[in-house]
Amino acid sequence: MSQRYHWARGIAGIAGFLLLAEVLGRTGIISPGVLPLASTVLARTAGLAANPRFLADLAATLEAWALGLAIAVAVAVPCGVVLGSLPGVRTATRAVVEFLRPVPSVALIVLVGLVLGPGLRMNVTLIVYAAVWPVLFNTIYGLDDTDPVAEETLRAFGFGRRAVIRFVSLPSAAPFIATGIRLASSIAIILNISTGFLTGRISGSGIGAFIADANTGAGNTALVLAAALWTGLLGLVLNAVLVGAQRRLLPWHQAYAAEAR
Repeated sequence: MSQRYHWARGIAGIAGFLLLAEVLGRTGIISPGVLPLASTVLARTAGLAANPRFLADLAATLEAWALGLAIAVAVAVPCGVVLGSLPGVRTATRAVVEFLRPVPSVALIVLVGLVLGPGLRMNVTLIVYAAVWPVLFNTIYGLDDTDPVAEETLRAFGFGRRAVIRFVSLPSAAPFIATGIRLASSIAIILNISTGFLTGRISGSGIGAFIADANTGAGNTALVLAAALWTGLLGLVLNAVLVGAQRRLLPWHQAYAAEAR
């Protein structure tokens, strides 16, 4: 019931915002020539659902997102386990990690494009570079947050380091890792759209390339906003899917969080 209430409040907020935007446009407070009416944008948004070109770009965005996020998780979680459980390795690699982490993926578009060529490989590589950091650091933070008493108890019964990581550290870090994946998911979408918008069709297909094409024509503001609205809807749906997966895979964490509240 609480979840439905939250969804209802969110939908009511969106409806109120759209209604306000429509009123401001209808009354002339905001010129429709500068910002199209909300009803016009919504109509174009609905129309994109039947646009074959946009649907192909949407599928390309989902493909790059899925591949990039999957590779980022496959790389970041094991690396996070190593760095989080071996203090010596963590200290030795800290300078390299802290040097690479602030470098924005967008700044690497030209370099990656020259090395790998434009297309899906470039998009996936940039997504992996950007999405790996939240998963990596959340894995490390999750391992740091593991109850030392639980670890020592397992060691007292003769379990080795691998068993402690498997049966105590990873389950304890799982909620942190799940949060990192959700953050990485949003970053992957943002980066894919940004790359497509900056490079256009050179980077292949995707919603970003579609927005770049629409932005070149006069009077296409409504179409650009409609595609951007689809981007927001895509992010919302993907986050809901990941939240649902987290609840199914970590039911004990949800019960613990509910008791804590």
